[in-house]
Order: sequence, then C-alpha cells, then structure tokens
Amino acid sequence: MAEFTAKDVMKLREQTGAGMMDCKRALVDADGDFEKAADLLRERGIAKAAKRASKIAAEGVVFALVEGKKGVLVEVNCESDFVANGEKFRSLVELIAKQILSTEPQDVAALLASDMGGGKTVETYISEQIGVIGEKISVRRFTLYKTEGFIETYIHMGGTMGVMLDFHAPETAETKALAHDVALHTAFSKPAYLAKSEVSAETLEKEKTILMQEVMNEGKPQAIAEKIVIGKLNKFYEENCLLEQKFIKDDKITIAQLLAQGAKAAGAPVELARFVFFVRGEGIEKKSEDLSEEVAKQVEAARK
Repeated sequence: MAEFTAKDVMKLREQTGAGMMDCKRALVDADGDFEKAADLLRERGIAKAAKRASKIAAEGVVFALVEGKKGVLVEVNCESDFVANGEKFRSLVELIAKQILSTEPQDVAALLASDMGGGKTVETYISEQIGVIGEKISVRRFTLYKTEGFIETYIHMGGTMGVMLDFHAPETAETKALAHDVALHTAFSKPAYLAKSEVSAETLEKEKTILMQEVMNEGKPQAIAEKIVIGKLNKFYEENCLLEQKFIKDDKITIAQLLAQGAKAAGAPVELARFVFFVRGEGIEKKSEDLSEEVAKQVEAARK
C-alpha cells in the first residue's frame, strides 16, 4: 500500500469537503492514490454531501423517543420541508434517536463519531444519506434523560417543536395525564427556568437594575420604587419559571400547585425534576428563496 500523510488527508478534505475519518478511510481503500480516493468519496456520496455544506438547513424535525427509563429529544435539520416530511428523512431521524439511546453520547461530536455497525460512524451514515436525499442534513442538538420515574414527551405539529419532561413519580394513568398537561403547557409558555432557584444571581441582579431604573425614570421615590421592583420581580418569576407559571387550563393555580394536587390524588410524591424543549430551526438564519427556486428544488429532490 502506498504511503500517505496527514497532509494528504487534509488536502483531500479541503478538496472534497468530506470528514477527516472519511478521507482517511478513502485513502486507505485507494492504497494511497489521491485521485482514486477522491473518486471513492464521490461514489459513496460523501463528496456530493460536502458540496451542500454551504446550504442553510433550517427545516427538519424535532423528534422524541422513549425506551423504558431513557428518553431523547433531538433536532435534525435539512433544507426544505419537502424533505423533512419524507419517509427517508424521518427514518434517518429515528435511527439517530435510537443510536443516542443505545450509545449515550455526551454531545453531538461524540454521537457523530459513534459506531453504527458495519464499520460506519453516524457521520458517515448521514453523509451517505445526504447523497441519496440530496440535501444538507445535520444533527443540531439533543438531550438525553435517564430517570428514576418516567419520561413524558410532546411533539407539536409533526416536529416543529418538542418537549421532554422528567417526572419523579409513580407511572399511572393519572400521573401520565398530569404530565401530558404539563408538557402541553410547557410547549405553550416556553419557560426559561424550572424554578426560582435556577435563576442566577447575576441574571437577577441585572433584572433588578433594569427594573429599578425603569421605575425611577417614572419619577417614583426610592422607597416606593423598591417595593414596585419587588412586585415586578415576582412577575418575572411568573413569566419565566415553569413552576411559578399560571396553568394554561386554569389560571387560578400555578404549575407547582397543579403538581401538588396530582401528588395528593396519587397518594405519592409527584416531582417535575427537569424539562427541555426545542423549537425547530430556532436561531438559524433561513435563506430566502423565491417560489420558482423552491419548486425547482423540490422537483430535483423528488428525482433522487
């Protein structure tokens, strides 16, 4: 076998845009022949995938999967809703979720490097699927929970948003119904924190400073301003902390009070230990396209 160096791997990566491990594997399979390795990457769909690296993947789905005491919420992005709603993409997302549950990676990088069997990493598998599907696909983020109680999930409108809750409670029909209500509420209210205790001292001090200046600008005396700020901080907690929020189905009680009612009915503690929600494409700048470009793209995707 012909020798090749790390510089050769880097050069191949720069030329094709493929991942480092894919380039190294191609050079090994090509006995060090650079051009043959580049051709192998194209044949495997990996170089084709790299050509789409500049595309913006703001569509896709948020997907949840629960198996026993483990659950995962994952966001996988693509370029168009046409592909996002397709069976191939949905199957890919489910496989990725199962891989997360089975390998328990620490982050996306570890997930992409994990072995799917047959000598393929998740990164290689996704690259191959990009070649088949014809759009950039990326795993943006995921959260994995392992629980002592049970996990509740809610996916909104086919994957535009997803919620996952970790409940420390006996799993009964009643507590599951309660958890479902809290999941729906979370999707609606999008809280920043679970409880007051999670708000950092820095965040709280900044909020106090802003509120105090706001009230003082209204001409209020210092003593009165301080009392007004306390009231406004309570409003801040109510708006941003899940347990302090008014329940969307009954605004006479908070989520904390709802859980207390659930615990009383169950005759056992009911605690919401943590939560997470993803809004698909949140924070990703989506490239604007005119209608003719969108139609042309979807027609091309359909031919793949």
